[in-house]
Amino acid sequence: MSKDSKARQTKGQLLIFNPTGEYYFSKGLKAYHKRDLYKAKKYVQRAVQLEPDEPMIVCQLAVIFSEMGEYQQANKLLLKIIDELDSEMVECHYFLANNYAHLGFFKDAYYHANLYMELDEDGEFADETLDLLELLTMEAEEMDEELYEQDDLITKQEQARELLESGHFPKAVELLNSVIDEYPEYWSAYNNLALAYFYLGETQKAGEILEKVFTENPGNLHALCNKLVFAFYERDYKEVKMLKEVLKKINPISIEHQFKLGATFALVGEYEAAFMWLRKLQKKGFDGDGAPFYYWLSYAAYYTGHEKIAKSAWEKTLVLNPEKAGFEPWNEEKEAHEGFENHLSLILKKLSSDHIEERLFALFLTAMSDEKEQILAAKEMNQNAKFSHLERDYIAFLRKKNNINSVPVHEVAALLYGSYQPIGTVEAGLYLMWFTIFVEAMNQNQAFKNTAAWAAAVEYVWLKQRGGDISQQQIANKYGISSSTLQKYIKVVKAFE
Repeated sequence: MSKDSKARQTKGQLLIFNPTGEYYFSKGLKAYHKRDLYKAKKYVQRAVQLEPDEPMIVCQLAVIFSEMGEYQQANKLLLKIIDELDSEMVECHYFLANNYAHLGFFKDAYYHANLYMELDEDGEFADETLDLLELLTMEAEEMDEELYEQDDLITKQEQARELLESGHFPKAVELLNSVIDEYPEYWSAYNNLALAYFYLGETQKAGEILEKVFTENPGNLHALCNKLVFAFYERDYKEVKMLKEVLKKINPISIEHQFKLGATFALVGEYEAAFMWLRKLQKKGFDGDGAPFYYWLSYAAYYTGHEKIAKSAWEKTLVLNPEKAGFEPWNEEKEAHEGFENHLSLILKKLSSDHIEERLFALFLTAMSDEKEQILAAKEMNQNAKFSHLERDYIAFLRKKNNINSVPVHEVAALLYGSYQPIGTVEAGLYLMWFTIFVEAMNQNQAFKNTAAWAAAVEYVWLKQRGGDISQQQIANKYGISSSTLQKYIKVVKAFE
């Protein structure tokens, strides 16, 4: 062995570098002190992944989120620290108070500021907390009415957004109508209400609401985007082309408007424009809308040939919303061909809904699904305390233990299915209308002997709401009933609508 062989052997050893959460936390702090918030966020997020139960690291990430204006993300982390990691980190209450004040949740801000002072009146942030409390209580009589009204408004708007995203359209309509009653010039509520009505199949109402916004708040970007979405689903290609040209000329400054524009372009298949806006936002560090942002970024990236970005964005989508599994853009052709009836995750989710009309819809989708046996064996079907006696009868029919006469709700839907399949977003509005009407009619002991007449009346009312050009005689002939019978059932359907 040569005299330097030992040295060569030492140099040849493989040194494995396994960075710890502390390593990334340290790099994050350096970036933070240099005011490079995006780099600080990146490093501290990695530190949290490696040491998720270390409250100091989680708290630092919350502080970075706050300074970037991502207050809701910050608050989730701060509440996690208090509830799960270290209840004695009382400074979290100070940070929460500040964040809630920025969001306009003044009651919550006041609560956490007071709690911080109770727990640590001589603490590091005592002076700042007293200043905040003074600001919150200044001119209290006026603030109680005006600012707490704003607090209530933001809370309701957030609840409505969650209902829309989860597909609870009837509940969203109810909440948004109450918001508009209280705040008749809050245009965001009008735009969301138009969306809710549209996805319920009530396109005429949706259009009327948008027209009101255009009349009283001209140039409203959200309304323009919604109008494009409606025209796209209605296959009004002339309107789609005109609106796309208008929207492509708009260059909004607001991050919220940029995201709305990007998401809308992605939804209507204008992927180049969508990718331009969404990728631009991502480079700025934007992820403020969570799963929807990464969802549309993934679609836009995939259809413009940026598959690596699409895969990365989809991974983040699933972290934020695991229920999106199976909805990958590379599966879209399969989904478009097969419809909701073969979306296993969607059906299982709807089975757990708080709304009976959505659970009935899920049972009907089960009946029409290629995955029927798998769904019937799922815990969402067999361990569901929400099911009513009606739904259990339906399940017995699906298991071939009951005959069709025991579930008229299915027979009518099956008649509609003859013309409206596969079931996509637009067709879903027809079925949800029927299941909602059925529940209301059942509650008033309505008979369901003439299922053909029920199906004819529901289809006619739904088509008319969508601006369809069809006569009662055409529908009556289609279902083999008389015009007078159809007229009678149309009145019944409208009474329960």
